Amino acid sequence: MAENDRSAVNKQELSQAREARDNQQTDATYTEWAQIAPDKVVVATPDRAWLYKPRSSSDRFARPMEGAGTFITTGKLLDTAIAAARCAVKSDIRPPALTSIRWIWRLAGLYHLCHPIPRLIDLAHQQFTVAERWSLARWAAQNAEEEEGHDLLALKDIQSLGYDPDAVVKALVPPASKILIDYLTRSVHDRDPIDCVGYAYTMERLALGVNEQYIKDVEALLPQGVRATRCLRVHSSVGADVDHVAETVEMVAELSAAERTRVAIACYETALLCFSPPSDYLSDESIGKILAPLKTTKVLSNS
Repeated sequence: MAENDRSAVNKQELSQAREARDNQQTDATYTEWAQIAPDKVVVATPDRAWLYKPRSSSDRFARPMEGAGTFITTGKLLDTAIAAARCAVKSDIRPPALTSIRWIWRLAGLYHLCHPIPRLIDLAHQQFTVAERWSLARWAAQNAEEEEGHDLLALKDIQSLGYDPDAVVKALVPPASKILIDYLTRSVHDRDPIDCVGYAYTMERLALGVNEQYIKDVEALLPQGVRATRCLRVHSSVGADVDHVAETVEMVAELSAAERTRVAIACYETALLCFSPPSDYLSDESIGKILAPLKTTKVLSNS
């Protein structure tokens, strides 16, 4: 081999070695990672985050995470776990266009997502307290308190549209809401209920995708003067979820590496449930038939 060729090969090998070093030997103080599935590891540094596939069991990122968390890297870790779930869900199914009748279906779903939260998160609070995991106990107590009464907002929204709210939420139980709450229920009854943190973070983080324009678009579908979006506003980028997301990241960053890994996995699992479409959607006609006998009054304008 000519000297120039040998030199070129050596430079290429050196470049590859440097790339491997950069990918796998970043200062542990500034790197967080979590294996969220057998072939998926999310890695986060202050500058970037990415999805990584371990090459072997000796791969650094195939081993349990070590080191402390930071607000920036922990936030990136959890957000990347959520993004990885979106990429993992492959489906050509698209939800039906939102209509005024389908909005009532959505409101019923919001009710079923909100109603059990204070009770379930309080159960987690009790377990964290018994275990003397004080930061988690404080987080759970605050979360349970802040979520109190959000189900009533959904009921008021349904009532504003002229329907018996209690009858509506009894008749309409969207499968997606039930699946999510079943996951949370299993989490809080686990020996270690920490997965509820990942669930709460994911739901509130995804809610930030709802902006003022989306809320206006929903209101444009409704009878004039009716703003049946109270519950939606609370769970949006114009509500309190912005602060809740930041507070959760701050708390999780202070947890142990093993605990942060559990939270990241729960974020991934919760997001998979959120992004996976149902096998079939109930038609507007079918929803309308269910709602017809539940109508009580005219819509309540300016409410």
